[in-house]
Amino acid sequence: MLPQAIKSLTDKIKSFTLQPNSDPIVQLSVAVAPIPVIAWLAAQTTYPRVYWKGRDTEEEVAAIGCCKDFFFGDDVDDIELSHEYQKQRTLTNNQDIRYYGGVAFDRRNESWQEFGKAHFILPRVELRRSGGEFKLLVNLNFTENEFSIEINNALLALAALDAPKPLTPPNKVALMGRSDRPDRYRWEELVNRVTHPKFIADTPKVVLSRLTQLEINEEVDPWMLLACWQGRNPNSFQFGFQFSPDSAFISCTPERLYRRRQREVFTEALAGTTVRGLNQEEDKALAQALLDDTKNSHENQLVRQHIVNVLNPLSNYVGAEESPTVFKLSHIQHLHRSIRAELKPGVNDFQLIQALHPTPAVGGLPKESAMNFIRQQEGYVRGWYAGACGYFNKYESEFAVAIRSALIEPGRINLFAGAGIVAGSEADKEWTELENKLRTILSILTEL
Repeated sequence: MLPQAIKSLTDKIKSFTLQPNSDPIVQLSVAVAPIPVIAWLAAQTTYPRVYWKGRDTEEEVAAIGCCKDFFFGDDVDDIELSHEYQKQRTLTNNQDIRYYGGVAFDRRNESWQEFGKAHFILPRVELRRSGGEFKLLVNLNFTENEFSIEINNALLALAALDAPKPLTPPNKVALMGRSDRPDRYRWEELVNRVTHPKFIADTPKVVLSRLTQLEINEEVDPWMLLACWQGRNPNSFQFGFQFSPDSAFISCTPERLYRRRQREVFTEALAGTTVRGLNQEEDKALAQALLDDTKNSHENQLVRQHIVNVLNPLSNYVGAEESPTVFKLSHIQHLHRSIRAELKPGVNDFQLIQALHPTPAVGGLPKESAMNFIRQQEGYVRGWYAGACGYFNKYESEFAVAIRSALIEPGRINLFAGAGIVAGSEADKEWTELENKLRTILSILTEL
């Protein structure tokens, strides 16, 4: 059980010696009996706390504490970020060591205080599940600390671990108020501007979004909320970052930015949306109508073409599905095309993030003019909403696009939803789409 695993890992740390040719970052691990991962994370009192579950991998991770972190606030540029990223990759050849974190939607705009333009951590302790196998891991960073100090830090972190306890039961929160930014009137104004023939001639797509703020006067456990959300949308990426007790960013999102294994990259075009049917027949008819709809098909095709275009200079080969399929979630369904690339030697994750993020599914096309419009007109700071969240190391990485997401702060829950505005988009229909996208999380939080 967990106490035995902690003792075993403690003994490993105490007997560990650094060899002359050792990597400066080291990971030690032991097998552990099955533990409910998210409940274990919620029971810990150490920060930061990170949760990650891939969309189509049998893997789940809870991580706490930090033995190395890199944080970039408002005064950073991509050259510094790239340099720091490359530096981390050279510190270890162990493909199990991972940095978890995220990059904001817009690195040119101001950022959320604790999250920054980019924030990645190498956790102190991790609980990882792969299928039915569980491991407890500890990371040691000898690049900045003396050997004895780092060993002591790791031992203290293990001694502070708490046993998992049941998550707090879900409860509906009483809403003290709700506000939308942009509000409905402003939304209509923005959609009309974007769909104006003169504007659309230069910028065929802008993804407009909305911040919905729910005022509450009770505490909400972000991990309980994420666990409920996960239950509704199991075929999504699920992750959360809580750098301090005051705010947590959680997401249950369908969209992959990319997955890299050595030089092989998998990505996708996910754009075009409709609701789910009340029965199988209606669901099938709605899916077919989505496939046949010219506006949605055009939107998906734009995204596919853009991704292929930006990957081409970085790749020896890029292949994309010609026809879309339908990707189903609990309340909505999307058009989806898979894309695969083989990278040229030496191309790294940071170049991929620069090329792919933000995707046309969350920003628009062309990227620069759509981003400028969002920056100047949307009326709030997106922060990590629609940002890229995931993990990286030397050999592999995976990043999701944080589209269905929530920022939980004292007294407030911030919810986000967006819609791709193209020729033929109507403000009322797009507003309804935003409501549909929030329906799952709202039904967990409140009495609808």
